[in-house]
Amino acid sequence: MSKKFTIFGNPVEHSISPKMHTFAIKGLGLDAVYNKFKLENGERLKEEFFTQNLNGANVTVPHKETAFKSCDEVRGIAKEIGAVNTLVLEDGKMIGYNTDAIGFYMSASEFKDIKKILIIGAGGTAKAISLIYKQKNLDVSILNRSKNRVKIFKENGFNAYCWDEFSAGKYDLVVNTTSAGLVDNEYPLPKNMLIDILNNSKYAIDVIYNKNTPFLALAKELNIPCKDGSDMLLYQGVKALNLFYKDRLYEESVTKFMKKAF
Repeated sequence: MSKKFTIFGNPVEHSISPKMHTFAIKGLGLDAVYNKFKLENGERLKEEFFTQNLNGANVTVPHKETAFKSCDEVRGIAKEIGAVNTLVLEDGKMIGYNTDAIGFYMSASEFKDIKKILIIGAGGTAKAISLIYKQKNLDVSILNRSKNRVKIFKENGFNAYCWDEFSAGKYDLVVNTTSAGLVDNEYPLPKNMLIDILNNSKYAIDVIYNKNTPFLALAKELNIPCKDGSDMLLYQGVKALNLFYKDRLYEESVTKFMKKAF
C-alpha cells in the first residue's frame, strides 16, 4: 500500500525536502509520495496529519514546538528538546521525534576540536543543537534578542544572554539558528556585534540552506571557514525517512540518493 508523506511549514515553498525524499523514495524503489503543505495555523497540524491520511511528516519553522505539544507520544531526544521535526503514524497515533539534533551534529563534524559553541537564536533548532552538544559535555552559550526565551535556557543550565547583557568571548563555533536572511537580507544580530563575535571564532554555520545569507557572507568576508545548513538538512532527512520505515533502510543508500537534490 502506497505511503504518503509531507512537510508542514510556513514558509514552505523554498523547501527541498520533497525533492530530497522523492529522490530517495524512487532510488530505493519505495511505494510512496512526498509533498509539501503550507500550514499557517500550527494548532491544526494534528488535524491535517490525519485528514491527509499521512504515514509520516516533517515539520519546519515555525511549528516544531507546536508539533511537540500535538503528538500522542514523543520519543528520544525530542522529549528533552521540547521540539519535534519528524512525525510518524504508528497504531493510529501521531508519534514525534527530533532528527535535527543528530543531523546538525553530523553536519558540523568536519570542523575539528569544537569545545565552545555560541548559538544565535532560541527556537526549536537552537534547543536541538544546544542539547546534543551539552550531552557531549561541551560549553554551550545562547544569544537571543528576547528575554523570555533566554530564561528557559538559563533554567536548563546553559549560559544564555540577551543582546544588551552580552560581551563576546572566544568561540570555536558560532551557529545562526534564526530565520534572518531566509526571506530578507537581515543579520541575526546588529552587524557590529556580529563582526565582534565572528572575529573571535574559528568556524560558523547558518542552518538556512542554499542561500548565501548576510551571516554567511560576513563570515566569508572575515575569512572564517563556514557552511550553510544543507548537510544538516540532508542528515536529518536521512534519519527521518528511516523513522518512516521503522529503521529498516540502509542509511548510506538513502544519503547517496538524497544528495542528488542538492
